[in-house]
Amino acid sequence: MSTLQRARHRLTAHPFALDTAIAVGALVCMVAGSFAGPAKHGVIWAVRTPDLLSLVLMTVGAAALVFRRSAPRTVLGVTGAMALVESVTGDPRTPVAMTAVIALYTVAATTDRATTWRVGLLTMTVLTGAAMLAGPLPWYAQDNLAIIAWTGIGATAGDAVRSRRAVVRAIRERAERAERTREEEARRRVAEERLRIARDLHDVVAHHIALVNVQAGVAAHVMDKRPDQAKEALGHVREASRSALNELRATVGLLRQSGDPEAPTEPAPGLSRLDELADTFRNAGLQVEVAHAGQGEALPATVDLAAYRIIQEALTNVQKHAGPAAKAEVSVVRVGPLVEVTVLDDGTAPDGAPAAGGGHGLIGMRERATALGGSLTAGPRYGGGFRVHAILPLTNRTAATGEPA
Repeated sequence: MSTLQRARHRLTAHPFALDTAIAVGALVCMVAGSFAGPAKHGVIWAVRTPDLLSLVLMTVGAAALVFRRSAPRTVLGVTGAMALVESVTGDPRTPVAMTAVIALYTVAATTDRATTWRVGLLTMTVLTGAAMLAGPLPWYAQDNLAIIAWTGIGATAGDAVRSRRAVVRAIRERAERAERTREEEARRRVAEERLRIARDLHDVVAHHIALVNVQAGVAAHVMDKRPDQAKEALGHVREASRSALNELRATVGLLRQSGDPEAPTEPAPGLSRLDELADTFRNAGLQVEVAHAGQGEALPATVDLAAYRIIQEALTNVQKHAGPAAKAEVSVVRVGPLVEVTVLDDGTAPDGAPAAGGGHGLIGMRERATALGGSLTAGPRYGGGFRVHAILPLTNRTAATGEPA
């Protein structure tokens, strides 16, 4: 920062000191100008002594400029009155009108354009008219015409400064608004990502922990009488826990930075692993039938993952709530630009209520379908059991852009 910029910054930070300096500078200029008289005998300028009244008017007008920011219109009225008295009585005239020009500039810089026009025309008319009609000089004198020019310059300069400040303020507000918008967008994306990861963690943990719980219960029940079945159940527990750890590692790996080591390399699960998913439930004692039409057709990654997670969560709810003798049917059908996913069961909860499931499972399934622009319905079936039906579009904003659901 240069010396001039530092000085300007200090003066801007102390407006009263700046106005005092302006008032002193204006007084010095007016007093110096008052010693110059009109031309005589071919000499361009002559030295003269100003009247006491003119010195008093210049001093009062300059003192009023100290308060030009706090009361601009009042200061304009005081300085205008001093200039009016000088234009009527001064002969030869001293530059008292300088204080009125500065005050008019301040009014124009701090108000709107309409007010500037009204106040500027009024000041120009009053001072010029009084000087032409009641002053000691002829109406066409150069000093009278100079009043029009200087008041016009003051009003125009003040309006230009006000317009520039308004433009700078508008640019700054737009920049701040854009920054706020970017921050809000970043927060929204973070919230969406947190919600997506929370859904994945819920699906993974709920599914595998439910299987582990079932298999552990089986192992504990048959440990003494049929150790071979207990060993098989413990093997399923180990396999389910290993799968849970792998999927948790892949999900948590999404939180890594791009340069972090050991980033997950396993692809996200999809309908290609639907039979494997059904086998894990069959090993836990749940009868599952799968009908998957159009297995050779690849789906968008987000749709594929959402369909898999919906089936996984629905079967987990069946495993937990439908009872030990429940049967589940899973169907995945592609109909034009849509994929329909249906999970049915014929079980009931131990208290006789339909196996609706609770917690965040149904909420998460609906959020997955809604995020893709689809829909999901879930409710009891006529005659007993429960039904989950999801419709997922293949072409939507998320699938097209590759953003995670």
